[in-house]
Amino acid sequence: MNAKKIAVIGLGYVGLPLSLMFAKKHDVIGFDLDKKKIEMLGRKKSYITDVPDDAVAKALRFRATDDESLIKDCEFKIICVPTPLKKNKMTFFESHLSCQGKEYYTFLNNEKPDMSFVLAAAEIIARTLQKGQIVIIESTVYPLGTRHDIIPILEKTGLKAGRDFGVAFSPERVDPCNEKYNTTNTPKVVGGIDAESLEKASKLYESVLDGGVVRVSSCEVAEATKILENTFRLVNISLINEMALLFEKMGINTWDVIDAAKTKPFGYMPFYPGFVGGHCIAVDPFYLSYKAKEYDFYTRFIGMAGIINEHMKMHAVELAEIVLKKAGKELNGANVSVFGLSYKKNINDARESGAIRILELLKQKGAKIKVYDPFVQAIKTDAGDFCSEKSIDSALTETDCAIFLVNHDEFKKIDINKLNKIVVVDCKNLFNKAGSIYIGLGKGIE
Repeated sequence: MNAKKIAVIGLGYVGLPLSLMFAKKHDVIGFDLDKKKIEMLGRKKSYITDVPDDAVAKALRFRATDDESLIKDCEFKIICVPTPLKKNKMTFFESHLSCQGKEYYTFLNNEKPDMSFVLAAAEIIARTLQKGQIVIIESTVYPLGTRHDIIPILEKTGLKAGRDFGVAFSPERVDPCNEKYNTTNTPKVVGGIDAESLEKASKLYESVLDGGVVRVSSCEVAEATKILENTFRLVNISLINEMALLFEKMGINTWDVIDAAKTKPFGYMPFYPGFVGGHCIAVDPFYLSYKAKEYDFYTRFIGMAGIINEHMKMHAVELAEIVLKKAGKELNGANVSVFGLSYKKNINDARESGAIRILELLKQKGAKIKVYDPFVQAIKTDAGDFCSEKSIDSALTETDCAIFLVNHDEFKKIDINKLNKIVVVDCKNLFNKAGSIYIGLGKGIE
């Protein structure tokens, strides 16, 4: 394929890696309203953990801007902005749930898509749209979101989708810091509103991808594919979380059970206990459950999974209360150090992190809190902002209880002798035993 001129709208965890990938063979204009991002990229600096500075420096055909006039002549315009959730406060999580009836439907009704960013991106594109251009959406939307919500904005120009310009949907499949799969070698699903849109979008991706393109029959199939992938993960994480809660009471080590089960070469895929976070698993399934109500359909697995996974945050705090009582102390007034603010290991992304709700609950119960994360400098919660200590040693100074929420590699290297005088809550199986009293999620008290 001859070199094309591409605009990528949104330079976050999806848009920046995608821009740098395309810039190997095409001319790329990266557009973002965040002036700090534009300034950093102008200095050849990255703000994303798994995008090194030299990757930005070597992208000679990439330019970052907040001037939308510069994307007018781009043949392809790709939307890569967040599509988060709007959330009401969930007071019914303050007590143990039966996971049935009213509470279940309350959870389903609570999660509402926030399409404001993707619709704003569509408005920007509409102001610069010209005949013959192709608009591609990578941001997650519910099925029919492209056709019912985005295309009408683009057609306010007087141009007609499928006649004057093309539209395709190609869901992002980003897994930050995955050592095996990245933007380049992960197969790309592409669906179009017509055969020409599908063909042009597919050829664009094929020009830079090693993983190949999977062409599907429509935008709707591509939209639903993304949501199915992440609903599968949400439901299976909730299943293993429920098993962990039960096995913990039975005195069975959940982590040992998983290690044994995954030796089966067929019919089983390992998932691990913990907290659901990030821009996909914690969000995408609830786009589907929201849309399903228009069809008088309630997605019971999604609702139940949401309740179980939300409960795990409460359970982490319960474990802290249990282990402190074993040491003759109360959580109210205790010095608690929380390790891990990101939603997964070795990244600086704290979106939908389990730490947010856990910090709020600890604060409500009167704990005196310090936090440490080698990648996340600060985190915002409804209980206030928490800034990371400078080091593990600083976080451990004069603390009564250490709670490990994320399995960062740095935490695995901690000298457990430094934990001897405190109690430890281990939510990610970092240690076999540590601290004066140790309790592990899915293990119980050792």
